[in-house]
Amino acid sequence: MKKLFIDLDVCGSSENEGRCIAECAYPFHPDNDGVISLLELAAYAVICRQCESGNCINACPVEALEKDSNGILLRHTMRCVSCKSCALACPFGTIYPEAIPFGVSTCDYCVHRLGPGEDPLCVRTCKPEGAIKYVDIEPDESKNLHAVGDNLVVKAEVWKR
Repeated sequence: MKKLFIDLDVCGSSENEGRCIAECAYPFHPDNDGVISLLELAAYAVICRQCESGNCINACPVEALEKDSNGILLRHTMRCVSCKSCALACPFGTIYPEAIPFGVSTCDYCVHRLGPGEDPLCVRTCKPEGAIKYVDIEPDESKNLHAVGDNLVVKAEVWKR
């Protein structure tokens, strides 16, 4: 089964000012930059150091951040007011200020909306090219390929305690 693949090394390259740009075909929010929610999900699941003290969680004035049962950071977008206090409080720079907009739409991975052989719009329009792909790929931690849910594989070096 094909999955979205994000290479955070390519996406965060200095040539593209450290961010991917892609159009999104999410039908309920036509002006959405859907890649933002994917980058946030990838960063929290793979790059976040999952601090015990949780400076980012403690800095949030509206309690929009918490850890799930696996210690992965979650942001409740309906609570978040995009004050970016969490990004300032993170000592490792894991929370990207541009990835916490006030209004955000969650990627649906174009599940059940693609025709045969069709790639999602984000793959076709992504800059830098190759940062997001739609491919048959399986997670392989020895190659720094990590599953984030059922429909996303992220390439990034994971920080481990």
